[in-house]
Amino acid sequence: MADWDLKKLHILRTLQERGTVTATAEALHMTPSAVSQQLTGLARALGVTLLEAHGRRVRLTDAAQLVLRHAEAVFAELERADAELLGHLRGEAGQVRVGAFATAIPALVVPAVQELRRSHPGLSVVVREAEAEAAYELLAHGSVDLALSLAAHAPTPRDPRFSRVSLLADPLDVALPAGHRLAAAPGLRLADLADEPWIFGSSGPWSQITTTVCESAGFVPEQAHAAADWSAIWAMVAAGMGVALVPRMAMAGGVGGGAGEGRAREEAAAGGVALRVLRADRPRRHVIAAVRRGAEGAPGLARVLAALRQAAVAQAPEDPTVQTD
Repeated sequence: MADWDLKKLHILRTLQERGTVTATAEALHMTPSAVSQQLTGLARALGVTLLEAHGRRVRLTDAAQLVLRHAEAVFAELERADAELLGHLRGEAGQVRVGAFATAIPALVVPAVQELRRSHPGLSVVVREAEAEAAYELLAHGSVDLALSLAAHAPTPRDPRFSRVSLLADPLDVALPAGHRLAAAPGLRLADLADEPWIFGSSGPWSQITTTVCESAGFVPEQAHAAADWSAIWAMVAAGMGVALVPRMAMAGGVGGGAGEGRAREEAAAGGVALRVLRADRPRRHVIAAVRRGAEGAPGLARVLAALRQAAVAQAPEDPTVQTD
């Protein structure tokens, strides 16, 4: 295979543009003899004659013209590579892989991706659904670049492998059957529901969150039914089978068809569910993002984190503060 030396090809292209060895040397800040030596070396490496005498000047041979046609394609591809690399370095191009738990995807990740498509179309985000333990395993092994999880189920801030960013304090509302005796009770507190049948997961994060929140209110919830899927929980509440805590993000993601607190309550009532905000108790679950420690300054990753922060603020305008561990 011929030796296609880019520097020498650039000299040949400049000679084509300038017309003489002297003008080429001036343009490239070289001596005429150095230009001649470089072109002689290129001709030898390619095994063709590139220049021929034409009076006191030289002109490019047909072989040289053929070489330059291919060289132009190479130079154009290198220009595109330079532009793409610059975009990558500025965080405007490349790929960021995100592992996220289910309710975070429609509520946070999808809005962030939509914003990035508008503001940085060259930056690609690949999403993988994963609960906390799996997400951090993927993050540690380099299979994802960013993990979204609940703070209660994430490695501690002291874990040297990861840097954590607090995104959102997600309010927990209570869902009651629409005809429940407390469905319209003023100043509803969580403790008022201590004797009610509860619906929550048999294990995992949501089971732990429900029991912890209820225990903080002074009672242990009686689990009447076990379910982890929000649509299933919603249907059972609507059927009068029990009450449940519902994260606000799950409502934004489509449980009950709602989006936003006011609209969510309206559509919940239409679907046979009374959705009540526990203003006195104000239970929350905390959503965090994590990256491998030291990677948080990568431009593309920083763009995605900024978009996630923006989506989090839109989710909870009453709680706009975002802090970094």
